[in-house]
Amino acid sequence: MVLLVLVPPQLANCLRNPCLEVIPDRAFTCMGLNISGVPAEVPNTTRNLDLSFSNLKSLGSNYFSSVPELHHLDLTRCQLHTIEDNSFKDLHKLSTLILTANSLQYLGPAAFDGLTLLKKLVLVETNITSLADLPIGHLHSLQELNLGHNNIASLKLPEYFTNLTSLRYLSFFSNKITHISKGDLDVLREGNRLNLTLVLSLNDIKYIEPGSFEKIHLGELVLRSSFENFNVMHSSLQGLTGLQVNRLIVGEFNNNQRLVNFQSGLLSGLCQVRMQEFVLICFRDFEDDTDTLFNCIGNVSSIRLVDLQLEEVSEVPMFSQVKQLECKKCKFKEVPAVKLSLFKELRVLRITKSKYLNSFREKFHTLSNLEVVDLSENRLSFTGCCSLQFPKCPNLKHLNLSFNSDISVTGDFATVKNLLYLDFQHTKLFGPGSYPVFLSLQKLIYLDISYTRTHVKAQCAFCGLNSLQVLKMAGNSFETNKLVDSFKNLSHLHTLDISNCKLVQVDQSTFGALTELKELNISNNKLLLFDPGVYKPLRALTALDFSNNQLSVLLDSALEILPDSLVLLDISQNLFDCSCIHVNFLKWVKEQQELLQHEELMICHMPTYVKNVSLLNFDLSSCQLNASMVASSVIVVLAAVVFLFLVYKYYFQLYYSLVLLSGCKHSAERGNTYDAFVIHSSKDQEWVMKELVEPLEGGTPPFHLCLYYRDFIPGVPIITNIIQEGFLSSRNVIAVISTDFLESKWCSFEFDIAQSWQLVEGKAGIIMIVLEEVNKVLLRQRLGLSRYLRRNTYLEWKNKEISRHIFWRQLTGVLLEGKRWNHEEVKLM
Repeated sequence: MVLLVLVPPQLANCLRNPCLEVIPDRAFTCMGLNISGVPAEVPNTTRNLDLSFSNLKSLGSNYFSSVPELHHLDLTRCQLHTIEDNSFKDLHKLSTLILTANSLQYLGPAAFDGLTLLKKLVLVETNITSLADLPIGHLHSLQELNLGHNNIASLKLPEYFTNLTSLRYLSFFSNKITHISKGDLDVLREGNRLNLTLVLSLNDIKYIEPGSFEKIHLGELVLRSSFENFNVMHSSLQGLTGLQVNRLIVGEFNNNQRLVNFQSGLLSGLCQVRMQEFVLICFRDFEDDTDTLFNCIGNVSSIRLVDLQLEEVSEVPMFSQVKQLECKKCKFKEVPAVKLSLFKELRVLRITKSKYLNSFREKFHTLSNLEVVDLSENRLSFTGCCSLQFPKCPNLKHLNLSFNSDISVTGDFATVKNLLYLDFQHTKLFGPGSYPVFLSLQKLIYLDISYTRTHVKAQCAFCGLNSLQVLKMAGNSFETNKLVDSFKNLSHLHTLDISNCKLVQVDQSTFGALTELKELNISNNKLLLFDPGVYKPLRALTALDFSNNQLSVLLDSALEILPDSLVLLDISQNLFDCSCIHVNFLKWVKEQQELLQHEELMICHMPTYVKNVSLLNFDLSSCQLNASMVASSVIVVLAAVVFLFLVYKYYFQLYYSLVLLSGCKHSAERGNTYDAFVIHSSKDQEWVMKELVEPLEGGTPPFHLCLYYRDFIPGVPIITNIIQEGFLSSRNVIAVISTDFLESKWCSFEFDIAQSWQLVEGKAGIIMIVLEEVNKVLLRQRLGLSRYLRRNTYLEWKNKEISRHIFWRQLTGVLLEGKRWNHEEVKLM
C-alpha cells in the first residue's frame, strides 16, 4: 500500500528551512533549534546570523565558510567547549561576535584568526580565568571587549593589549578581582587610551595599591558595588592617586547594594585624581555631617549625584571649579539655592525627578556664570516666578520648570531678562493669558507653555516676546474658543503649536504678522473651515498640521493659497465630504501624495454610500451619473440611514455577535495592518512604551503595533475601535498581564474578546506577557485568566540580562511568523 501525504507549500518551506528569515536573504535566526551546525538552507548572502541556544559543542577550521558575508554572529549558549584554530577564518567582514554563556575549555592560539574587521567581542560567562591565554592580540580593529561574569582574578593586562589600539570599552563586570597592584595596568600607559572605558563593577575589590593608576589616562572608570564596606572603599580610592580620567563613576546598584551609608571622608582618596566628571550613584543614608562630600571633588568640572537620599547640600569648598551639577532623584524638599550659590563657577544646574522637592523659597545669589537651570519633573509649587528666585544671575539663558505642580508667574523677569529658553509645559500656571507677563523677555526665542491650563483672555498675552521663534501652547484654551490677535507682535515666529486648544474659529487677522512662520500645528481642534484669507499670509510655511479637525473639503480658493514652500501637509482624520461637487478636491488629493501626510487616514465621512472609503481609493468615474441613478441613490441613502440608525441603536450586540459568527471567514480578508494589538492597563503605559513599543517598532526588523491611545480612530466608539482597529486588523494579540491589568474591567473585557477572536480564527494568536511584579494572589482569583495561563505557554518579563535576552528572542520569533514584507520594508532593512 502506498501512502500519499500532501504537504501545504508554506509548511513544506518551513521543513526545508528551520530558521526564521528576519530580513530576506540578509538576516536569519535559528535560535533554540538544537542544530549542530550552520543550516545548509542559510544563503551565502547572510549578514546577520543567530545560532543561539544551539548544540554546536565544538567549532572546527573554516566552520562558517558557507556564510562569508557575515557581519553579526550570535553563538549565545551553544554548549561550546572548544574553538579550534581558524574557526572564523573566512569571516573577513565580521564586526560582532557573541559567545555569551559558553563554558569554553579550549581556545586554539589561532582561534580568532581571520577576523580582521572585528569590532565587538562578547565573552560574558565563558569560564575565562586568565587574560594571558586569550588569543586576541592580533585583533587591531577591536573596539569593545566584554569579559563580564567570568572568573578572572587578576587585572594584570598582558603585553598584547598594546596591540589593541582601537579598544574603547573593556569590561570586567562581576569577576573575581580582589587586588589591583602596581604594574597591572602598565600597558595602558604606553598608548593613547584617553577614550577607554574600564568597567570594574561588582568585583570584590579589597585593596588598590597606591601607584596602580599612576599616569594612566582613561575615558571612563566605573566602580559600582565594588567594595564591601566603608574602610575598603576609603583605602581603595586612595589607590587611584595619579589617575587622570574624563568620567569616574562610583556607587552602588539599586538591586545590589553593599555600601548603604555615606560616611564623612569616604571620598578623600579622590583628592589626587584628576577628572572632568564625577558621578556618585545610589547611597541611601547620609550622616548629618556630610561636609566632606565635595572636599575632593570641588575642582571637578561636572558632578552628577544620582539616586541619593541626600536631604541637604554639604559645605562647598572655597574656590570651587564645578561648572555643571546634576542632582537626580535626590531627597531635597527645598531647592538648596543658598548652598548651591557657593559654586561660583556654576554654569549648568539640574535638579530633577525628586518626588519630595516641592518648595522654592531660597534665592540664588551672585551666580554670574549660571546659564542653564533645569528643575523639571519635581513637585514644585511656588509664587512670584521668576526674578525673586534668581537675583544677580544675569547670564541665565535656559530655565526649565516643566512637569511640576503649580507656579504663579507675576511678570517680573527683570533679573533674568536675558533668557533664551523657557519651558513650563505640564505645570499648572497662574498669570499667563490674563495679562502680559512676558514683557521683559525681549530676547526669548523658545517658550513652551503646553498643557499648563492657560486660558488666553488678553490680546496682549504674548507682548514683549519680539524675538520669539518657537511657541508651544498645545492643550490650552482661548476666550470663546476663538483665535483672534494673540500673535500680532510675534513677527519672527518660526514654529507655532496650538493643537488641542478647543478652537472653533480663527479670525482673518490672526496670522497676519507671521510672515516667517515655517511650522504650524493646529490639529486636534474643532475647526470647520480652512479659510484662505486666514492662512494666505503664511508664505514661508513648510509644514502644516490641520489633522483631526472637522474639515469637510479644501475649496479651490484654499488650494490656490497654499505656499510653494509647503512640503508637509497633514489634513487626515477630518470629516471629508466626498460628494461629486467636490471632484476637484478629490482629484487634487490623488495628485498630491508626496505632499500629504498620513493619506491612509483621509477617509470619506459623507455621503453615506462612500463612508469610510479612502480618498485615495475614491472612484472619480462614479461622479458621472444620470438623473435616474441619482434618484436611485437617494432612495438607497434613505434606506441606509434607517438601517444605520437601527445598527447604531443595537450596535454592540450586532457587532459582537457578527464577530463570533464569522469564524469561517478567512483571516486574510480582514487585513494585517498591524503585527500585534497590545491590550494593557493604562497605568502600565510607560512600561509598554519604553520596554515593548520602542524596541519592537524601532528595532530590526521593525514591527507595527496597534496601541489604543495612538491608533484608535477619534470619534469612534471604543468597542468599535477595539474590535475593528484592534483584533480584526492584527495578526496577533499581546496581553501585558500586571496587577493593574487584573483590576481593570476594560482589560477583562478585551481579554474575553481576544479569546473569542482566537476561537473564530482557529489559531494561537494571543501572546501573554506576565510582568515580574504581578500579584499572584489576585491572579489566582481571576479563574478564567489563571486557567488560561496554566494551559498555554506564556512569556515572563524579568529584569535580568539573560532573561531579557531569551524574552526578546522568543517574542520576535512569534511575531515574525506569518509576517509579510513589502518592498519598502525590505529595502529599508
